[in-house]
Amino acid sequence: MTPPNFSERVALMATLISLVALSIDAILPALPDISRDLSAASGNSVQLVISALLLGLSFGQLVSGPLSDSFGRRPVIQAGLCIFSIGSLLSMIATDFETMLLGRFLQGVGAAGPRVVTLALVRDQFDGRSMARVMSFVMAVFILVPALAPALGQGILFVGDWRTIFVVFLWLSALALLWFTLRQPETHPPEKRVPFSFKQVGGAMGECIAHPVSLGYMITSGIVFGSFVGFLTSVQPIFGVIYDVTVMFPVYFCILALAIGAASVVNARLVMKFGMRRLSNWALHSLIAICAAGLITAWVLDSGMPLWVFMALLMPAFFCFGILFGNFNAIAMEPMGHIAGSAAAIIAAVTSLLAVSIGTLIGQSFNGTVIPLFAGYVICGLAAVIVISISDRRNSMRRARSSRSMDDGP
Repeated sequence: MTPPNFSERVALMATLISLVALSIDAILPALPDISRDLSAASGNSVQLVISALLLGLSFGQLVSGPLSDSFGRRPVIQAGLCIFSIGSLLSMIATDFETMLLGRFLQGVGAAGPRVVTLALVRDQFDGRSMARVMSFVMAVFILVPALAPALGQGILFVGDWRTIFVVFLWLSALALLWFTLRQPETHPPEKRVPFSFKQVGGAMGECIAHPVSLGYMITSGIVFGSFVGFLTSVQPIFGVIYDVTVMFPVYFCILALAIGAASVVNARLVMKFGMRRLSNWALHSLIAICAAGLITAWVLDSGMPLWVFMALLMPAFFCFGILFGNFNAIAMEPMGHIAGSAAAIIAAVTSLLAVSIGTLIGQSFNGTVIPLFAGYVICGLAAVIVISISDRRNSMRRARSSRSMDDGP
């Protein structure tokens, strides 16, 4: 098999990771129809269509990485794409809300393979700032999917119903499976594989938890991603209920998503010069300041925040998200190159579990204003700063102990 060139490699990896974003964002315009047809319990209950997928993603990631360390990257990604297709089919034929949630959960479990093992593919071939650069390019291509996905969903609703969206998911997963099978060689050779065992998973989890950098940035990624999930779960009612935007919703969503994509491109250019930590520190503090301004503005304006003000605040905030996503994951993964598959699985699973918990809490707090969203962003940002501070301090202490041990040695 002829290995793909750099551009094709980035495009393929971005496509595999994009299944998650596509599954979330393309369905957003259809949430009111799904709620009506499947009799969701309350207005906010339909947000669980998003949360169920992320929950399945969390559990699927726990085993996908270790399995890829034991059997190779290719078969795990291929199996994940097949499970994703089964979940898409079940959601497509659902006649009640519970069946829809089960199908979405399976979609998440299936998407976990491509999502987490693709990170291991990158780690197999790159490290350090080069890995961050590749991930930034992947994110830049990857962001085009969520930017355009709501427009895709809205366009499908013009010619069909919400079930047709899941038909499209089936076709896209089949095409991704074919492309991956024909073009991507195995990057984890048999001589590096280890037998799968829960003891192995526990050992890898112990290593991730024991290393202050991996633990700290794993938690921080979950907190920051959780605040973003809060936006994803409440974005449709924010635009539909507060601003009465329906047909034009994909356009506004695309503008915000492209802000993340632009940040990924900028990060790819700057990370080699300034480093991951400096850029992340700048982006995190900027995010807190922007969202604090949004919270104060929303609190003061009794008549509600105008749409143009909301967009003007979210665009730079989403630019900060774009800086943070790739760098935080790369920093958490950097010390774990010797167990890349398992570490990627554990980091992604913990990140997703934290994110779905935090994001669901923010989404369910929707009260007809944007105050819960901005409050969630500020609280999550401050929590991330605290966790990073503790992580850096613990890592400095760890290095000092290691240095003393070497000085005291024979």
